[in-house]
Amino acid sequence: MIVVTGATGNVGRPLVQALVAAGEQVMAVSRGISAQDVPAGVRHQQADVAEPESLTPALDGAEVLFLLTSGDFVSAGGNVGDVLDAARAGGVRRVVLLSSQGVATGSHPSTLEDPVTHSGLEWTLLRPGGFDSNTLQWAEMVRAQRMVAAPFGDVALPTIDPADIAEVAAVTLRGAGHVGRSYELTGPAPISPRQQAMVIADVLGEPVRFVEQSREEARAQMVRFMPEPVVEATLDILGAPKAAEQRVSPDVERILGRPPRTFAEWAARNAAAFK
Repeated sequence: MIVVTGATGNVGRPLVQALVAAGEQVMAVSRGISAQDVPAGVRHQQADVAEPESLTPALDGAEVLFLLTSGDFVSAGGNVGDVLDAARAGGVRRVVLLSSQGVATGSHPSTLEDPVTHSGLEWTLLRPGGFDSNTLQWAEMVRAQRMVAAPFGDVALPTIDPADIAEVAAVTLRGAGHVGRSYELTGPAPISPRQQAMVIADVLGEPVRFVEQSREEARAQMVRFMPEPVVEATLDILGAPKAAEQRVSPDVERILGRPPRTFAEWAARNAAAFK
């Protein structure tokens, strides 16, 4: 059995669907999950990775764990080591961790990765860059004002479709050939916030105005839902990325046998959010 944490999110939801379609037995886990969030017949459990004891029923009899932590996991007192202890006790022998590209480039600490790689369990690390779905934070202003406000309007990064992350995760969860490997996951080409706004406008068939925020304005918004150290590191990447953070990784294509999806493809699938 494969346990998927964060099963109702942008990566977890399509991951559960992909695993079920491949015939795997899945336990879907999230804090507020219900039967409506999973395909028919899929087992699900309300649990919080920040409270490892709540995971015990879900992990019983599991062999593989997809570990996804929320942005506030560490600040909320979460301990990956405790999660791994619970997983080991339940029978888990392999863990696939959703980390971040920033760990590979030195922009983010390896706080989440180190307990996994030193756990004695088989492991795989997925290190995606920015998500295409991060632009959903613009949805309300696009709907109301046909406007996007974002910092660093012309700094381009190769953001990735969460559906591609999910497909890569499904492959690594099902196959043993990825043990001890780390993969950097990006989209097919760098794209700037201004260009993303133009793509959304094309999808809507209406003009969308782009307004560039200052770093301070963006920070004031982000600290409402992200820990301050994460906000600062994220703004550093958005505003002054390292060369490695702007480089397109070949890993998605190597694993899936096809190029990553474009931002335009993601926007077309999610156009309703912006209408």
